[in-house]
Amino acid sequence: MILMQQISDKEFSMISAYIKNNYGISLASDKKSLVYSRLKNVLDKKGLKDFTEYYNYLIHDKTGEASITFIDKITTNHTFFMREVDHFEYLKETVLPYIENSAKDKDVRIWCAGCSSGEESYTLEMILTDYFKNKGNWDTELLATDISTEILKKAIKGVYTKDQIKPLSEAWKNNYFKPISDSKVTVIDSIKKNITYRKFNLMEPKFPFKKKFQVIFCRNVMIYFDDDTRTKLIKKFYDSSEKGAYLFIGHSETLNNIDTDYEYVMPAVYRKK
Repeated sequence: MILMQQISDKEFSMISAYIKNNYGISLASDKKSLVYSRLKNVLDKKGLKDFTEYYNYLIHDKTGEASITFIDKITTNHTFFMREVDHFEYLKETVLPYIENSAKDKDVRIWCAGCSSGEESYTLEMILTDYFKNKGNWDTELLATDISTEILKKAIKGVYTKDQIKPLSEAWKNNYFKPISDSKVTVIDSIKKNITYRKFNLMEPKFPFKKKFQVIFCRNVMIYFDDDTRTKLIKKFYDSSEKGAYLFIGHSETLNNIDTDYEYVMPAVYRKK
C-alpha cells in the first residue's frame, strides 16, 4: 500500500478548481484534510504516488470512471425523512391545491434536484399519491436527480432501516413500505415506479427539459456554491419553471444576495411571478 503523508496546497488548489469548474462546488482551504481523507484510498488502489498524479489521471481519463469515483467520494450526501417538515406541509396544503386547480392536463411536474439517497423524493411521491388518489387520473410521476452515481443506486433501491423511517406516520409505514428483514424495509413498487431517477449535473449550461416544472425542490445543495454559481443556477430553475411555480430551498440557504425575479413566499420557499 502506498502511504500518503499529505496533500500540498498546490495539489488542493488544482483539485478544488476541478470540482468548482465541473460541478460548481466551492471548497474552502479548511477542506484540505477532507479531500485527503476521501481520496487517499483511490490513490492507493490506482497505485498513484501523490495527488499530482491523481489529478493528471482525473483530467485525462476518457472512460468516465475517474470522474464518477471522484464525485462519489467528494460529495456529502446527508439527508433524512421529513427533513424541514414545514415544506412538505406547505406543499400538501397550498401548492398541490393550486396545481389541482390550474393544471388542465392533470399533469404534476415536480423535480427533486439533489435527491441524494431518496428520502426526499419518496416523501414527495407519497404526498402526491395521498393527495391525488381519489381525484381521477392524474400523472404524479416526478423527476429526481443527483450527480453521484453511488447515491442514486441507493435511492433507486429504496431500502432503509426501521430507524430511518421512524419520523413517518404509521399509515405511511404500513401503506408504502414492506419489510425485507428484521431491521430493514423497502419502498413498495407502486411508489418506486412513479419516480424517474437520473444522473444530472446542475452546472449544465442549459437544462434539457421539454416541459416546465410546477415545483422544484433543491434543498441544501446551494450551500456548496458561491454567489455567482447560485445566481446562474437560480436563473436556470426560473427558466425551467412555469408561471406560478414554486421553488423550495434549504432553510440554511437564501436568495437574498441573488438577482432574481422569484418572489419570497415563506422561509426557503419562493414563487415565479
